[in-house]
Amino acid sequence: MTLDTAAAADAPPSEADASAAVRPLLSDDAGEPCSAEELDARYAPYARRDAYGVMGRGPLAPAKAVRLALAAAVLVPLRFVAGMLVLLLYYLVCRVCTLCADADDGRPRLAGWRRKAVLRCGCTLSRAMLFVFGFYWIRETDRRIPNAEDVDQDQPEELGRPGAIVSNHVSYVDILYHMSASFPSFVAKESVSRLPLVGLISKCLGCIFVQRESKSSDSKGVSGAVTERVLEVCKDKNAPLMLLFPEGTTTNGDYLLPFKTGAFLASAPVQPVILRYPYRRFSPAWDSMDGARHVFLLLCQFVNYMEVVRLPVYYPSEQEKKDPRLYANNVRKLIAVEGNLILSNLGLADKRVYHASLSGSSLPGVQHQKDD
Repeated sequence: MTLDTAAAADAPPSEADASAAVRPLLSDDAGEPCSAEELDARYAPYARRDAYGVMGRGPLAPAKAVRLALAAAVLVPLRFVAGMLVLLLYYLVCRVCTLCADADDGRPRLAGWRRKAVLRCGCTLSRAMLFVFGFYWIRETDRRIPNAEDVDQDQPEELGRPGAIVSNHVSYVDILYHMSASFPSFVAKESVSRLPLVGLISKCLGCIFVQRESKSSDSKGVSGAVTERVLEVCKDKNAPLMLLFPEGTTTNGDYLLPFKTGAFLASAPVQPVILRYPYRRFSPAWDSMDGARHVFLLLCQFVNYMEVVRLPVYYPSEQEKKDPRLYANNVRKLIAVEGNLILSNLGLADKRVYHASLSGSSLPGVQHQKDD
């Protein structure tokens, strides 16, 4: 699989030197002044190395600036309208399929033709949305089907259905791809369920809505809700798989952060999937840039690339079932090796410090998050 881990080399050396010359001294989490290059080295999983530079605000050569302006004038309006039409169309499908349908805790219970319509239209329209974003071709490698000589003859015929898809997390585009491929459910904030258009769609996806700030004694927490749903998926073949990103945040796509254990507490098999985004000028990775600017630059890119590797279902050993942390670490190592990713010990707290350093603000008392 071709990997583009040095895409910044595509920029002319003179432009890179000019970019480095104008990048100011910044402060790290200890308050010590350091250059942006030093911050990039320290927080390598979050550093952008594409032609647009830090936070997508780096200087552009005149020719590239003109090309960006043309794309902003032509591509962005067309793609925005097309994307809204796709979203509206799927909302109408969900609205029709949920009419007079029974609901369970606010989530419509879809079966028969309703479920098939939501599922098939969801996969098709998610792929259409990827097309709108410039992902015209997606290179997919499926390693789930072993060669005949590689099959373990002593392996039981039925080891159980995987309860979740676990994937490295690079961009919000990840969700669109997984929706187009397997249409899973995932964890979302409670506020998402009340959003126009997206709220109904997320309910049809079977999302788990959580209030992270809730401290009530009857709250199961994110991990409890995920574990319950994963076990439900293993028992019910009609239930959608859970999509989980154990890293808990996005990276630039070259690294793999420590896995939280929430996805592995159920001791159920998981389906590992690896996503990569080779690029020439703009990286689709959502690492250290505000959302509006990222969407704008992504829409300005005429062609975007994605590579996907589906690994065989990972069945935990008895020792891994008893130790979710061991289970999580072993799956992480497998994904890192198969995806040629670099293991990093940084976490979400480090990403916040990096963002604060780049923006010139400070985050006193930032601590690493505990595993779910």
